[in-house]
Amino acid sequence: MVNLIDSAKTQIEELLKRAYEKAAEQGVLPAGVTLKGTVEIPKDTSYGDYASSAAMAAAREARMAPVKIAQALLDNVDLEGTYFASAEVAGAGFINFRLGPKWYAQVISSVEEEGADYGRIDVGHGERVMVEFVSANPTGPMTIGNARGGVLGDTLASVLDRAGYSVSREFYVNDAGNQVDLFGRSIEARYLQICLGEDAVEFPDNGYHGDDIKELAAQIHAEHGDKYVSMPEEQRRAEFVSWALPKNIERMKRDLERYGIRFDTWFLESSLHESGAVRDTVDMLTKNGLTYEKDGAVWLKNTLLGADKDEVLRRSNGFYTYYAVDIAYHINKFAVRGFDRVIDVWGADHHGHAIRFKATCSAPCIPIDSDKLDFLIMQMVRLVRDGETVKVSKRTGKALTLADLLDEISVDACRFFFNAKPDTHLEFDLGLAVRQDSDNPVYYVQYAHARIASLLRTLAQEGYTVKPASQLNLELLTDKTELELIKEISMLPEEIKLAARDYDPSRINRYVIGLAAKFHKFYNACRIKGEAPELLEARLKLAETARAVIENSLAIVGVSAPDRM
Repeated sequence: MVNLIDSAKTQIEELLKRAYEKAAEQGVLPAGVTLKGTVEIPKDTSYGDYASSAAMAAAREARMAPVKIAQALLDNVDLEGTYFASAEVAGAGFINFRLGPKWYAQVISSVEEEGADYGRIDVGHGERVMVEFVSANPTGPMTIGNARGGVLGDTLASVLDRAGYSVSREFYVNDAGNQVDLFGRSIEARYLQICLGEDAVEFPDNGYHGDDIKELAAQIHAEHGDKYVSMPEEQRRAEFVSWALPKNIERMKRDLERYGIRFDTWFLESSLHESGAVRDTVDMLTKNGLTYEKDGAVWLKNTLLGADKDEVLRRSNGFYTYYAVDIAYHINKFAVRGFDRVIDVWGADHHGHAIRFKATCSAPCIPIDSDKLDFLIMQMVRLVRDGETVKVSKRTGKALTLADLLDEISVDACRFFFNAKPDTHLEFDLGLAVRQDSDNPVYYVQYAHARIASLLRTLAQEGYTVKPASQLNLELLTDKTELELIKEISMLPEEIKLAARDYDPSRINRYVIGLAAKFHKFYNACRIKGEAPELLEARLKLAETARAVIENSLAIVGVSAPDRM
């Protein structure tokens, strides 16, 4: 797959290298100087489409003024048959290049040739990457925080896939530990209240108060009556958990599939305990002198590894902590299943934990390359309706769940809005998300796609269909808005590269909004219907090319590209 931004930059570097060699042969420039510098896209493209700093980078070694080097290079550069129409020296020694018809035509041809794969690149070279995200406790419905983590993780996985990585999506199911014990106690209390009366049984202070717990207890009672009242507590809770937990996990799967998210693996925490992996991990740390006992508990010497505090691995009651399980889980990811890189998508409240955990994984005895363990920390979500904050609280049962949100807002809007920059707080305006105007960004982008689809249908009725690029005179596309649109189309592979590098899937949102804006600008400035056939067909091809790239971009975010609105 071709990244024409990179191709243009590479061609400039090669052109200047050959120009330097020619100038050195003539004695105009000193021999033996290696050109370095960078090739960038200027913010103000009135100066050119690309700018090279090679002359300035060579000045010290060549012992010449950058402007003189730049002029010598320009005098010897040969643009015949290249992507570029012209070049000039600017400022303190920059060499600016302007793109020519060949490059613009190549962009349109590339989209045609690559189709749904346009934008794919290969910077990952098949490296196996796991993205673990959502991983909500299966003790209740998924919340808005899970909704944001879901789309960020899923879109990041899509970006990495398109960047050439072999990606696996994983949901870590916390089906063991304190929260599951509390889950069982909460169901038990509600069940006994049904059987014996509300006043007869006290509900746990820190229990789960949601209506979902009452519904599970009611289902148990409807199926089994008072069967469990006389059963021993431990057995009763264990049976409630073994019955209710799979139901909650299945509900999670249904909600996530409705949200457009499908995981490759649902990994059970309980499997780490059952296999002895957690016990073996703590034993390994102990053998390597990284633990100590205090008040009957086993502690990890995490400060020895660079963290700001030590961590409990096994409590005095013999139960392993989530920290010990986390170490075992990540050893499983790297050493057992052989992933080359792991990315955990966590909430802002896990920021400190991520720093400490990274320090832990640097221990020589832990079979993890800590440089290959990365964290995407997302900030909190604030839901707003009519200017008022929508309060959420999982424990009080007043949460607006993911399922509730999807009943109110389309999946497309949810995914687009939640795919905002991860490291910033998100204010999700529920009213804006359902508006059908240009202020709603997802509507704005989808409308651009539908507008092009409508144009294609209208012109097809008049006998004009989109022709292959090879049959068109694309050099007729000379209007500024046409060229700006083509340049924006060319940016998708570059945006995917940068989004993968920075773990910032929100770049795709910003890109496709910009692409839609460039299309609307072109469409308002350049008439298509009624133009001379050659120009009409070239502009129709450009419109169809923009439509295809909008569709590709939205597919990365998991948003539909409607033909009618």
